[in-house]
Amino acid sequence: MSVTYLWSREFLSKRLILWVLLISNALGTVYGYIWYGGQLQDTASNYSTWLLPFVPDSPTASLFFSLALIMLLYPPKNLAGLLFQQLIEALAVVTSVKYGIWAVAMIFAGAAQGSELIWQDWMLIASHTAMAIEALLFVKLFHIRWTALFAAIAWTLLNDTVDYTFGVFPYLPGPLYNHLGVVEAFTYGLTLFSGFLAWITIRLSTTQSK
Repeated sequence: MSVTYLWSREFLSKRLILWVLLISNALGTVYGYIWYGGQLQDTASNYSTWLLPFVPDSPTASLFFSLALIMLLYPPKNLAGLLFQQLIEALAVVTSVKYGIWAVAMIFAGAAQGSELIWQDWMLIASHTAMAIEALLFVKLFHIRWTALFAAIAWTLLNDTVDYTFGVFPYLPGPLYNHLGVVEAFTYGLTLFSGFLAWITIRLSTTQSK
């Protein structure tokens, strides 16, 4: 069996693979929301409640991906369902790539500024790298159109704006708070890069399937 078979459409579309990934992403989503528990409590106590959905970025990305997997397992049957599927898949790709790269970059940037890397950091590096990779691999199974992709990019930019306007961005390694403007600019740029990368991957996948 060729190694390339492991990221082929035939392999990725197997129901066993979809279920394994769904279970692992669902567990990661639950863990991620628990991880954000302290920040969610702080936000609820000190900020307006409407900001709460914008706090847990990475687990929401894995939630989108989990929903996308569910809809691959159980495809919608009507137009509204199909449109919703396209939006969820676009959100899954853009946010998973964006926050997968973002988390790894912040951990290594913090380490470069003097933060100590601990075992949880390596766990986060591995899980967030996998988050970005799996999203790009599954583009070939998704049904994303440019309108859904544009909406996903717009939502992610809105999330960035809320994060850095109201101060509800994810907690950073200590030294990075001295470079918050750079972090903010990198975050916006990474959203646009993730959207562009998703668009390129979708185009390549569409071309290869013809």
